[in-house]
Amino acid sequence: MKRVFHLVCSLAFLLVVNVGNAQQAPQLVDKVVAVIGGKIILQSEITQRIQEYMNDRVVDTTGIRCKVIEDLMYEKLLLIEAEKDSTIIITDVQIEQEFNRRMNYYLQQLGSKEAFEKWYGKTVEQYKEELKPDVRDLLMAQQMRGRVIDNLTVSPEDVRKYYEAIPKDSIPGVNAQEEIAEIVKMPAITAEEKQIAKQKCEDLRKEVLEGKDMAPLAVLYSDDPGSAPKGGKYMNVHRAEFVPEFEKVAFGMKDSEISQVFETQYGFHFIQCIHRHGELVDLRHILIVPIVSSEDMEKSKESLDTIKKYIQKDSITFSDAASRYSDDKATKYNGGLLTNPQTGTTRWDMSQLGELELSYTINMNPGDISDPELYNTPDAKKGYRIVLLKNRTKPHKANLKDDYQQIQGGALAKKQQKIIGDWINRKLREGVYVHIDKDYQNCGFQNHWLNP
Repeated sequence: MKRVFHLVCSLAFLLVVNVGNAQQAPQLVDKVVAVIGGKIILQSEITQRIQEYMNDRVVDTTGIRCKVIEDLMYEKLLLIEAEKDSTIIITDVQIEQEFNRRMNYYLQQLGSKEAFEKWYGKTVEQYKEELKPDVRDLLMAQQMRGRVIDNLTVSPEDVRKYYEAIPKDSIPGVNAQEEIAEIVKMPAITAEEKQIAKQKCEDLRKEVLEGKDMAPLAVLYSDDPGSAPKGGKYMNVHRAEFVPEFEKVAFGMKDSEISQVFETQYGFHFIQCIHRHGELVDLRHILIVPIVSSEDMEKSKESLDTIKKYIQKDSITFSDAASRYSDDKATKYNGGLLTNPQTGTTRWDMSQLGELELSYTINMNPGDISDPELYNTPDAKKGYRIVLLKNRTKPHKANLKDDYQQIQGGALAKKQQKIIGDWINRKLREGVYVHIDKDYQNCGFQNHWLNP
């Protein structure tokens, strides 16, 4: 992950997170390497930030240490200015959400809440109280950065000049890409099928209430592939990790309590609360998904066959058919086009097609519409879809005609960097005190921290 100005709050005295040895005590370092206004930067903060870069597979720590300290100085300057602005307000809800995000990251690295507490020497709740001021500072700095680059845009002329300024031998290459649109039909689930699934869930819950161990029941009967092999267990669940209906039940329970059967978009569930610790909960759960009949599946397929014929006869466009008939809310109002979350565009690198279960489009020509294909939705349901290969580009050097959105993103990033640099230098000229340790004074900083 490339980070221009990576706004992540560092632990104040943590030198190294050694995931492989959870029993190793953290080392404490108190060397101040920089002062911005009244804010200090510790050697430990720099070491922790370098560790984060290494987690992102950036291994040249020598090359990033100067960038890290400059990023931290920028963050401290943002915080100084944010504290002067009475309109920047951080709520407890925002702090809670950011803490949960960070806590989830550390639990993934260390493996469990117990391993985290053993390594850190404090409970999650104690850690949370200790981290609160740092999280508030982080969020204030983020809001201030938003003020600095608020409403910044680039014109087509800006994009053209940015592109033309790139040396010809430095213009990036673009892999072959496809634009793909879809129309999805999901089989209708009858009231009878729902009732059968609900009753099965109720029967399993009754067995647990009568004393049966829930873990083997989950292994045998739960339709949740994420937890069934683990006896239905989910550890260290935090808010916003599951759908709202599930979260409402999970966080409203006491230790050892067994919930009523409830419904979500996935099917019917019940939960056994193992242990609630602060804003985290350990639980077991069983999911029963209504079984869709083969006849209902076949009806979905036949419906798409009919829609495809209408499109091929020019009775309706693919885009209009998607908005009228598709069951996929994420694409139906966009002409059926799939949006790439990594780029924000409708283009997909050919290497990504396997993840989308769309490798077969390689054998299609632009304008072709596939036959109905079995489709697994993100929430593990089965349906059918037809796919239009709208466009395919060949591998090429980036150009304004075919790659405008990507080039526009680069132009905007460069403009943001200039605005940020101008803002930093202006604040420094206004007299913000800066001291940098001699070990870092030879860094080739982008901004004039020592001589504004």
